[in-house]
Amino acid sequence: MRYSPVELRHVKVRRGVFGYRRREVDALIDDVATSYEEVWAERGEFSDRLEDLQSTLDEVKQRETLLASTLVAAEKAAVEAVESAKRQAEVIVAEAHQESRSIARAALAERDRLFAESRRVEALLRAALGIVEESTELAAEPAPWPKHEDTREFEARELERAAAAAAAAEGSPEAPGQSRGFNWG
Repeated sequence: MRYSPVELRHVKVRRGVFGYRRREVDALIDDVATSYEEVWAERGEFSDRLEDLQSTLDEVKQRETLLASTLVAAEKAAVEAVESAKRQAEVIVAEAHQESRSIARAALAERDRLFAESRRVEALLRAALGIVEESTELAAEPAPWPKHEDTREFEARELERAAAAAAAAEGSPEAPGQSRGFNWG
């Protein structure tokens, strides 16, 4: 039979001639010892269980701490990644703007160069046309044309006319063959 501490305080052992009755006292001591052994065993089981639960709790706390630190690190990494991506995007956009400005400047310079070239060619053509018109007006009889077989003479005359036209266009009289402008050769 199992006794609680309160029940043990209220157990009355009958007295005999020379004190308490031995059988009742021995039976009570056996019951108390059995009860104490059961309680002691339960206490040991509860102590083991408490240690297991304590170790599990420690593991859970470590995991919680690890998860919290991992979450903080992940959030920090995410913020840094977003900021890095923003900085890279800004750099890429700035480089694209710079490249577009460079391309636009190059295109404008090419356009200006082409306009200047076209004006120069137009001036040469107008000068050549003016020379042809002047030569037809001034000379009653045109100068004899060279034969097609003699190309050197034909090229020399063309150079002379172009030089004279360029000189007239620029406003400075030059001798034929001393053109400062376009190189025909």
